[in-house]
Amino acid sequence: MTDVHTEVRPVRWIGDDDSGYLEMLDQRKLPADEVWEKMTTVTEIAEGIRAMKIRGAPAIGIAAAFGIALGAREDGAVTETMFETLAATRPTAVNLFWALDRMRALGPAAGYPRLLAEARAIMREDAANNLEMGRYGLDLFGSGARVLTHCNTGGLATGGYGTALGVIRALHAEGKLAHAWVDETRPYLQGSRLTAWELMKDDIPCTLITDNMAAHFMQRGEVDAVIVGTDRVAANGDVANKIGTYGLAVLCQYHGIPFYVGAPISTIDLGTPSGEQIEIEQRSAIEVTQVQGVSIAPPGVHAEHPAFDVTPAELVTAIVTERGVARAPYTDSLAQLVQSS
Repeated sequence: MTDVHTEVRPVRWIGDDDSGYLEMLDQRKLPADEVWEKMTTVTEIAEGIRAMKIRGAPAIGIAAAFGIALGAREDGAVTETMFETLAATRPTAVNLFWALDRMRALGPAAGYPRLLAEARAIMREDAANNLEMGRYGLDLFGSGARVLTHCNTGGLATGGYGTALGVIRALHAEGKLAHAWVDETRPYLQGSRLTAWELMKDDIPCTLITDNMAAHFMQRGEVDAVIVGTDRVAANGDVANKIGTYGLAVLCQYHGIPFYVGAPISTIDLGTPSGEQIEIEQRSAIEVTQVQGVSIAPPGVHAEHPAFDVTPAELVTAIVTERGVARAPYTDSLAQLVQSS
């Protein structure tokens, strides 16, 4: 496979190990401005995650790992308070807790150099895993594929390349992609602000649509498949992803369109039996009643903002990982992939 090279990254390390720092791309300001913020403490990184300066399950885990390393440098040792501060930022994305557990496993005596090396390894491995995911995803699509995606699952959401968007990049590199449809992804607009930005930077053909246009283009026969990312996959194959994903899966079933999920192994949570046990993050209603600080609703109107929904496993055609493709029954296939390391 010929890889589509991309320089899109959510974080980068600046300077040497002793006095260096993490820079985080403030994704809230894209696509208008590319603003990198200096991060040197656990508190700063935790706030960056909570405020969605950085988002995307793998990227959140990577940032948290660097937060533990920087906290150890700041305080002279790692503490449980650091883990608790970062774990409290966002509850749905399992990669956050996976990365923190990996850092915790180094032990309380692990010093800053070892913790920093581990954070870098997590980021490097994630980018490599995404490339593998792209390779496995290629076999699911024929030539001339017209693929719809939801939210942002590219370099901005990962250590590089992307999960679901990584598969789209792989399709483009192999000449198999005719077009990418990009859902705007209300209410936070990750599709219009971030995914469209990434695809245009890499000269990948794409068209932006509002979320409620997806059914129209499916009905007209202009969508061959949907591929999305995920923040957590339960043991039975239920998938938690950005709000609106479940609706797309229902549309795919009606129109006979395959619905694929790109999921790194770190996102598969065998400890959660089904989607019923996944905690759904509830975000501020202001993100529904306002767009980039501009009110679009009557003052005082009640609004709800569940940040994620759960797609039942029976609506998922296949789950693409860096170790292979899982199909139903997912209780068996996911467990086999997780245990194949």
